Amino acid sequence: MSHLLLYGDSDELRLGAMLGDFIRGRSAMAFYPDEVWKGIELHRHTDQFVDSLPDVVNLRKYFSPPFRRYSGIVIDLAFDRELALRWEQYASESLESFDSGVRLMLAMNNHLVTDELRGFMSYADRRGLFAAYRSKSEILYSLRGLGTRLSRPNPLHRVEEIWDELAPRFSSSFELVFLQVQSEVEAWIKSRSTSSGS
Repeated sequence: MSHLLLYGDSDELRLGAMLGDFIRGRSAMAFYPDEVWKGIELHRHTDQFVDSLPDVVNLRKYFSPPFRRYSGIVIDLAFDRELALRWEQYASESLESFDSGVRLMLAMNNHLVTDELRGFMSYADRRGLFAAYRSKSEILYSLRGLGTRLSRPNPLHRVEEIWDELAPRFSSSFELVFLQVQSEVEAWIKSRSTSSGS
């Protein structure tokens, strides 16, 4: 969700942000307009940047086995919840209005939307995402669902066991991480705009 907010008003970058979870490799590059592909690349860059941040690396240390292997997934959704809870602090429109705008953007670019992304948005519509991410129970539900789609046995259906202990750490880490990501995204977009001459 943070990808969508941080990538500004560009529908192409936002579409790329959403496709980033469903496009693998570079084989699809020729299919997408340059700005959409830029959004896909920015999504990947952002994820790598977040994973490298000291605050996130330190946060993973508080996950005990067998959860630590899947800590990145849990932190990602925990930060989505923190963003949803603090939305008005970072955005100029309501989260509900933002949700509607995302769906309009996808409808206008339907020819570029993958079946996997359509499937996710059908799920999002049923669950009331992204606004529903304010709810702890919705995050835990999402984690259980993600766990069923992974190829190997995993403990994502048991995250409730550790959530209350880790939640204060998610909350205290979020703001600094978000601000660092915001600065990195702005710098990345500026560097690509400069290099392309736009």
